[in-house]
Amino acid sequence: MIDAHSLNGPAGTTTVRIARWTPGGCVWCGSTDSVETFRNEPRCGLCREKEAVIDDAKHFIGMYGLRPLGGTLASEDEEEREYRVTARDAREVLNRIRLEKLPDPAAVRKALRPRAAAAVNAPASPSSTSAPAKAPTKKSQAGVTGIDAIELQSRVEKLLTQLTAVDEQITALDGAQGLPARARMKDLERQRTTVLTTLAALEKARRRTN
Repeated sequence: MIDAHSLNGPAGTTTVRIARWTPGGCVWCGSTDSVETFRNEPRCGLCREKEAVIDDAKHFIGMYGLRPLGGTLASEDEEEREYRVTARDAREVLNRIRLEKLPDPAAVRKALRPRAAAAVNAPASPSSTSAPAKAPTKKSQAGVTGIDAIELQSRVEKLLTQLTAVDEQITALDGAQGLPARARMKDLERQRTTVLTTLAALEKARRRTN
């Protein structure tokens, strides 16, 4: 992919520079600026920013059950159109800076391996090199695999709070018209079903511990 503007040289010739991936660079555009792990691969700050914009738009579209991104920008309201426009612009930037040839995933993993090896081979602290750890007793094993009653109660309380909030939103939307409102109502009903299902599962788990 061309990563620099075309330069008109003498006699009308054009000189371009082709970006290539090097270990430590972004796997999408080859940049080495602010590279961090993103979706288990190295990506630069610009690519992460544009991917986040697209992810936000997808989340909004999915939350309201709207037409998928791509194609026309026709929207039900200004908010939806704004998400579609920003996602389109972000995708155009990513397509423009994309490497002509994306790196081999195996080469990327190999380049990341030294980092993992450095973490594994880091000097152990004195406490970690002392007496070997004792095997857990049956009692401690039971505590690990068993269900913590306090944690269970905490989860139930959080779910009940969430259920109350969802019910309040459903009540507020009752009778509302328009595609976004109907889509939001459908999403809330799905949330309510999920919460109730989880509560039922936790109740079964509580009974097993008694």
